[in-house]
Amino acid sequence: MVRITEDLVRRRAEHNNCEIFSLEEISLHQQEIEKLEYLDKWCRDLKILYLQNNLIPKIENVGKLKKLEYLNIALNNIERIENLEGCEELQKLDLTANFIGELSSVEALKYNIHLKELFLVGNPCTEFEGYRQFVVATLHQLKCLDSKEIERSERIQALQNYSEVKQKIREQEQAYLLKRAREKEEAQRRMQERKDKKQKQMESKLGFDSPDSLQNKENHQAEGDREQETWRTVEDDEEEDRRFWDEPTPYTPESRLETHRYLEEKRRAKDNIRESKKREKPLRTLVTAEGKVLNVNVPKLHFSLKDDEENNQIILDLAIYRHLDTSLLDVDVQPTYIRVLVKGKPFQLVLPEEVKPDSSSAKRSQTTGHLVVSMPKAKEMILAKQKVSTSIKDSDCNTLQKHAKRSIQVEKLEVDPSKYSFPDVTKIIQEKERIGQGPIRLQPEKITETKKSYVDFKNNEDVPPLI
Repeated sequence: MVRITEDLVRRRAEHNNCEIFSLEEISLHQQEIEKLEYLDKWCRDLKILYLQNNLIPKIENVGKLKKLEYLNIALNNIERIENLEGCEELQKLDLTANFIGELSSVEALKYNIHLKELFLVGNPCTEFEGYRQFVVATLHQLKCLDSKEIERSERIQALQNYSEVKQKIREQEQAYLLKRAREKEEAQRRMQERKDKKQKQMESKLGFDSPDSLQNKENHQAEGDREQETWRTVEDDEEEDRRFWDEPTPYTPESRLETHRYLEEKRRAKDNIRESKKREKPLRTLVTAEGKVLNVNVPKLHFSLKDDEENNQIILDLAIYRHLDTSLLDVDVQPTYIRVLVKGKPFQLVLPEEVKPDSSSAKRSQTTGHLVVSMPKAKEMILAKQKVSTSIKDSDCNTLQKHAKRSIQVEKLEVDPSKYSFPDVTKIIQEKERIGQGPIRLQPEKITETKKSYVDFKNNEDVPPLI
């Protein structure tokens, strides 16, 4: 039986910083609540209260909510309107799809002078002849009934025939109450038959078929209640489900409660089977009896193991789920292996070399969610940098050495011109003799004269050449 608890109320009061004493609005719908209680003591300032789609059979413990303006208690098992006189500020009441058959109980709402809207759609009383006339004539303060506004002419007409309509309502109520009494007896008989049948099935499976086994029955009754679901096979469950849902049943508060009980029992049975399977499942072996560490990947995660020779360490990249909380991870680095628990599921990997657990570090990527564990190697690599130079080609080494020698040598400027040979600028372009007619003949003679003039030229080494 689900009750209203302080923890439930605080969880549903997150919009009010989980404070319940100053709470003005709360929603407790679809919580499978079977009794309305404690709210008039914990939440005195409530103005809006949602309780739809529960299993509440009676309106109670709300009379002290003086500031309550809207009460939604639709889709429950309520059969009469009562205990709302203390809700002085009540303006709207929703009782849709309940089991209200005592229509005369609406007279209890006369004291709620601020009540403007009332919803009774889906109740048995709405099928009574003269239902609307009776409610309109009884509640003078009402402005709207079942989402339909009440006009002044409608109220005048209802008041004129009030005595006759009230008599008809009384007669229909009596017939409905007799029908409800038969339905209750039938529901109680059906529940008793189902209970006896379950008890027989349990006894037959436990081996108590003889009439002299009453004492054993009492001793094993508690144990049988716990193991009742685990004894069932899949075929029995399917057959029972088919029989339960195919059986024609009237829609009553008892059948609604019975359906809830049945679904709760099936849910509990599945939970018990799941827990028993977890208990029966053997623990996974991480280290053999001989002390050999095994590679295990129960969470089935992708990973990569990298040997970082430059920094002399081993890096493990484990693809953890991006949205998994880091508090659900547990990293344990040992000299020869690493173990990571992901939500209790072990990931274990044997390392190729011995590492230093104290110097290891673990980081979590904020973008991908991957877990990166850096584990320094236990053996120090002295020639770690020389290994990188060996990968360079010999030709590249020679060029590097030449450049190094060239940078080391100091070049001096020589002033002696004999050390260097300069080309003769005058002989760079050799002119060809031109032979032709006319005035062009004069040109070779001039050229030859210039050549003759250079024949007597003597090169003076003390004079620098013209560049």
